[in-house]
Amino acid sequence: MARILVVDDSPTELYKLTGMLEKHGHEVLKAENGADGVALARQEKPDAVLMDIVMPGLNGFQATRQLTKDPETAAIPVIIVTTKDQETDKVWGKRQGAKDYLTKPVEEDTLIRTLKAVLGG
Repeated sequence: MARILVVDDSPTELYKLTGMLEKHGHEVLKAENGADGVALARQEKPDAVLMDIVMPGLNGFQATRQLTKDPETAAIPVIIVTTKDQETDKVWGKRQGAKDYLTKPVEEDTLIRTLKAVLGG
């Protein structure tokens, strides 16, 4: 299936998202902050990125902007997965280049359906 990079500073969220993705046959790469996520995306070129917003250092909005504005990684779809559920956050996330915006806790079927949509499947 696809190689998915999960960027989240919560070990619990990393564990839950990894479990959902692997159950559906995806390979999972992990980063615990925005800077590592951007670096790993540039190095590994995953098929998609699941990006948390609230993280130390480079936050998810900044990391998403870096990935979507860089010609090297611009083709990689970013899906924001966060607890921030305000409409302004969703609008801002899309403005940074995110293809979609999901609010935690994410239902497994919603996650997989959204991934399929951004991966063109």
